[in-house]
Amino acid sequence: MKLGVVGLPNVGKSTLFNAMTRAGAMCASYPFCTIEPNIGMVALKDKRVDALAKLFSSKRTVYTTLEFVDIAGLVKGASHGEGLGNKFLANIRQVDAIVHVVRCFEDSNIAHIADSIDPVRDIEIINTELILADLDTLSRRLAKTKVALKGDKKHQFEIDIIDKLTLSLEKGISARNCNLTEEEKEITKFFFLLSEKKVIYCANVPESEVLGNTYSRQVEEYASSDNSECVVVSAKIEAELADLPSQEQQEFLQELGLAESGLDRIVSAGFRVLSLATFLTVAEKEARAWTIPVGTKAPQAAGKVHTDFERGFIRAEVIPWDVLIACGSYTAAKEKGKVKSEGKDYIVKEGDVAIFKFNV
Repeated sequence: MKLGVVGLPNVGKSTLFNAMTRAGAMCASYPFCTIEPNIGMVALKDKRVDALAKLFSSKRTVYTTLEFVDIAGLVKGASHGEGLGNKFLANIRQVDAIVHVVRCFEDSNIAHIADSIDPVRDIEIINTELILADLDTLSRRLAKTKVALKGDKKHQFEIDIIDKLTLSLEKGISARNCNLTEEEKEITKFFFLLSEKKVIYCANVPESEVLGNTYSRQVEEYASSDNSECVVVSAKIEAELADLPSQEQQEFLQELGLAESGLDRIVSAGFRVLSLATFLTVAEKEARAWTIPVGTKAPQAAGKVHTDFERGFIRAEVIPWDVLIACGSYTAAKEKGKVKSEGKDYIVKEGDVAIFKFNV
């Protein structure tokens, strides 16, 4: 999962990025401090992997990894090359989903390009630039497709999709909210539209209002209307958490009235917007988490582990991770009939522990 961290200049993007990745991105209170994108890899600690590793005395644990890309701040006119617009737009094309950091705090020491705090206005500046960039992309695509149409009438379907998308975008509706059929979506994924990407709005609040404020509630309402996720975080709090040992982190979160860190909540939102799930494998050698799209069938999940597993798939032996832990061993789980033998049509579920049987 690759998430691009975006936002207007000085909204707390790099502070949040540093806290989540400890990558040490430059952080300053003036526009365009971030020019080249900073990239940080985060191993997503998973209590399920830890519990299975302990049960099986696994020699190592391997967690799912998340890649954060801290992209330069955007300004109005970016779709026409203003500020670092061209760089921004090129970098955002490479990510799976967008973490859109929105300023929900007041601080006279940190400049705001509009000299006032207005989360909805700020969101719409960026969303408008993405839409304008997409309109330009579709215009160029349409010209090429019309030429191709002269030689093959099958391209008319693509032209119809482009017209449908263009009409929505001109109304200010992002591509992700355009009512496309599954067949149409199969075509549009090759357009690489920016406004088609899923969004997690990240309302950056001050330390004193870590549970939210008037500004963050505006972001939550906007996210709901945009069919997107919203996570309320304090970048400064996340920075403090990043420097604490695990046990102290939990104590600090409890004092603040939070069940999870901002990173954990952003990751959960990322899995939801991208429709991802995690299954597990465990043996004496290693306990490991694997990320798959929701709805993945057993042979394709097996292919994540090794291509031979999918090619020669016979069956999968599966058991929910917590049931396996409760049984105390794989042998005991089998004796109790808790391990199920599943075929090629089985859809792997969140938290399944799987052993794949194959023959090549």
